[in-house]
Amino acid sequence: MQTKIEKISPLSAFAINNIHESENSPMDFLSFREKLSLANIGHPQKRKEWKGARLAIKSALDHIQLPYPGFYKDAHGKSHTMDGYGYVSLTHHGDYSGAIFHKEMPVGIDLEKVRDKTVTLAPKYLDTKEMDFLNKDPYMHTMAWSVKETIFKCQGRKGISLRQNILLQPFSCTDEVIKGKIHGTDFADHHYAVKVITENDMILTYTIW
Repeated sequence: MQTKIEKISPLSAFAINNIHESENSPMDFLSFREKLSLANIGHPQKRKEWKGARLAIKSALDHIQLPYPGFYKDAHGKSHTMDGYGYVSLTHHGDYSGAIFHKEMPVGIDLEKVRDKTVTLAPKYLDTKEMDFLNKDPYMHTMAWSVKETIFKCQGRKGISLRQNILLQPFSCTDEVIKGKIHGTDFADHHYAVKVITENDMILTYTIW
């Protein structure tokens, strides 16, 4: 997947970058708290992923002409702006990191590589109704996995089961928007629409409104 920055609306944008290409990029825009967090990451790959995600969100914010406020994680592992304005979601997979920002609405984003194991693991994250229309296709299963991860990140709380609480409407491999809902929780019947972008064997998904 190529590095990309896209404006979704005047209030929202996402960015994807290669963590190796951006490894030596300056990080002087980070908040003091973030610089401390980065200094405490000892694992080289984790450092690259962390930096890549922050560079991605900086690019997204620049694209809609908003300042970088700094970010922190809550007890559920969800990132928030330090100034309390706007919503963010971060992701990384392999050589890529990504981020999405919206000034007014909660967001989710996910990157996945198409893998055969998504079929093997299906009973862990799919309802039987979903398995019926996915037909043991690794591409379709990876799309479903990624969409559910995006919805999970958007709602932002632990304790939500991908299999039991997130249900997707039937879709095909050519669909660019997949719909799903969270049910059976305090978020009962909360509906989501998720954009799907594919490039070679990589799948990018993010929430839309």
